[in-house]
Amino acid sequence: MDVHEFRKHAHRLIDWMADYFEEVEDYPVKPDVQPGDILRQLPDKAPDQAESFEALFEDFKTVIMPGITHWESPNFMGYFPANKSYPSVLAEMLTATLGAQCMSWLTSPAATELEEQVMIWLRKAIGLPELFTGVIQGTASTSTLCALLMARERITGFGVNESGFPKEETFTVYCSSETHSSIEKDVKIAGFGRQHLRKVPVDDDYAMQPEALEQAIREDLEHGYKPAAVVATIGTTGSTAIDPLQQIGNICTRYDIFLHVDAAYAGTALLLPEMRWMSRGIEQANSFVFNPHKWMFTNFDCSAFYVQDEALLVRTFEITPEYLKTPEDQRVKNYRDWGIPLGRRFRALKLWFVLRSFGIEGLQQKIRRHIAMARQLAETIKQHRDFEMLAPIPLNTICFRFHPDHIDDEEKLDELNEMLLSRIQESGKLFLTHTRLQDRYTIRIVPGNTNLEQRHIDQAWTLIKETAGDLI
Repeated sequence: MDVHEFRKHAHRLIDWMADYFEEVEDYPVKPDVQPGDILRQLPDKAPDQAESFEALFEDFKTVIMPGITHWESPNFMGYFPANKSYPSVLAEMLTATLGAQCMSWLTSPAATELEEQVMIWLRKAIGLPELFTGVIQGTASTSTLCALLMARERITGFGVNESGFPKEETFTVYCSSETHSSIEKDVKIAGFGRQHLRKVPVDDDYAMQPEALEQAIREDLEHGYKPAAVVATIGTTGSTAIDPLQQIGNICTRYDIFLHVDAAYAGTALLLPEMRWMSRGIEQANSFVFNPHKWMFTNFDCSAFYVQDEALLVRTFEITPEYLKTPEDQRVKNYRDWGIPLGRRFRALKLWFVLRSFGIEGLQQKIRRHIAMARQLAETIKQHRDFEMLAPIPLNTICFRFHPDHIDDEEKLDELNEMLLSRIQESGKLFLTHTRLQDRYTIRIVPGNTNLEQRHIDQAWTLIKETAGDLI
């Protein structure tokens, strides 16, 4: 393909992309395929001879598209959204075109300095104290791993980096029983060992109990363990519960424990001054993360990771072989030393496009509307005699179940709601997911798509009621 063919095909793809955005809600949200259906249509080996773009694009439409789950659809209300927006997509196109490798200032000065400034913008926008310095990571899972590695080196005086874990000491990490599974995975990767992760009980709202946290810390100290880190959550994955950060922070300060705050999804709501009660006490945290690629209309991947001790972060990760040394090293930020990978994409560009295209007020307007629509739907569900709410709604995640008056057996209710969710998914009209709260099968609705309108909420509720009615 030469530049003339590239130009022709690029225009064609742009037209297809614009059509997709306009027509996405007409697609079945969940594809009607079985495991192996796509794989069987793919050749066993790559072609020996070049194939035309026309053939390639045709296969994209006929083989790949039928197997896509459409996260872009306003009818996708499962998990948490992985949102995008027109400005973000355009920025991704520029990022791909530039192909910049942003590991150091020298390799892309504009990328480094834009990231530095955009993270300041974002810090101010969500009300973080000036004590925090930000860097863009790939995901919240990676950011939290960075935080745990920082905690590990902090408590060992950088000893693990040099000689591994001391045999005579055991370190412990704490989170709530509702914390995202990535915390356990990160604890394993960081070398603490999953047996040394303490899952602290939660209250009736599924938030960590500070008293139980302190008790667990004291018990570990009595047994000779060394508490290394606490992970508090603003917006748990199951129900978006908000851990009491102020009280948890006081405990961490009292025992000199590294505090990381995971706000992967809910952190975007801190754009709203009225929601900043969630981050009260954040000044006691050592690190904080949230994902603009979830609810801030920025393409995956873009995770905003903030730390108070920049030197601790850099010393945890920096390695500077001769071939990476540059004359500017002492005067600039080399983000290769701020996380795990050496190579880095130009993620700041799409965040810059989004912040400038929407403006803070435009972002606030969308987030407020999502929260308002969710709370209105929750009130509707509460008023229906055959449905019940299973968790509070601090944001826009609704946890509920179908509970007809004549059924009280928990096992039957689980089976009934699992069947309800399965039939909704099979319809292709709506995508929801589930969790378990107090060991009850719980259906989740998360209305947070970039282009969500009230009619999508109304259609979803109508489908849920009608499908449930067919089960009894």
